[in-house]
Amino acid sequence: MPDKPLRIYSWNVNGIRAATGKGLAKWLSGCRGEIVGLQEVRALPDQIPEEIKRLRRYHQRWQPAERRGYSGVGLLSRREPDHLDTSLGSSHFDVEGRLQIARFGKLVIANGYFPNGNGKDRDNSRIPYKLDWYGALFEKVQRLRKSGYRVLVMGDFNTAHRAIDLARPKQNEKTSGFTPIERAELDRWLAAGWVDTFRHFEPGPDHYSWWSQRFGVRAKNIGWRIDYVLASPAAMKFVRNGFIHPHVTGSDHCPVGIDVDPDLFG
Repeated sequence: MPDKPLRIYSWNVNGIRAATGKGLAKWLSGCRGEIVGLQEVRALPDQIPEEIKRLRRYHQRWQPAERRGYSGVGLLSRREPDHLDTSLGSSHFDVEGRLQIARFGKLVIANGYFPNGNGKDRDNSRIPYKLDWYGALFEKVQRLRKSGYRVLVMGDFNTAHRAIDLARPKQNEKTSGFTPIERAELDRWLAAGWVDTFRHFEPGPDHYSWWSQRFGVRAKNIGWRIDYVLASPAAMKFVRNGFIHPHVTGSDHCPVGIDVDPDLFG
């Protein structure tokens, strides 16, 4: 009988302190996550709520931005990472606390909070920074692939790849997150062999992971699919399922993830 699959989650919690007040600790206790990557934590390590710190079954690693209340990622795992890297090799990127790359045996997981391209005035002025960040991570994970690791890249990518991945594509062709140049960057990843795990199992429409907080938008499912787990070909051999859990509330995003064969860890 095959071993029971292990579950790996990614979730942009839109502020861990706010999400904890909406039940995050209870969800973490019951979600059966072997590894959970969180994005947009927006807290320093000493500001992580006690309810989260008390979850003893998880090893916890937190990477904040230098700017208080901004960005930040966290990794919770039932097994301790063999190694953890949080740098893209430039302070230009690293000050924003957007990345953790954890190695567990033969598996490497990159937990990323990819930049939003909007800019302060929603003028798309941050798209160049966003694409540079994508490019730096691409080079790093490509090297890991070539070194023989099974690699997963997960997180809030802040980009909807195709028209099927947002409810109103025509209205958003000039909006950061769906401009041609941003979508082309995801094309580059897939052309290089990375697999969009959710789309591997589910080709159909109306599956989203983020909704505007305007009243009624989520209830009407007017959303975007901008949270992904990408798998290298070597990792994809062990992926049994990809999913989105829109019923889980507590953030403007919902959890996404995969079920994997335990042999993925090697």
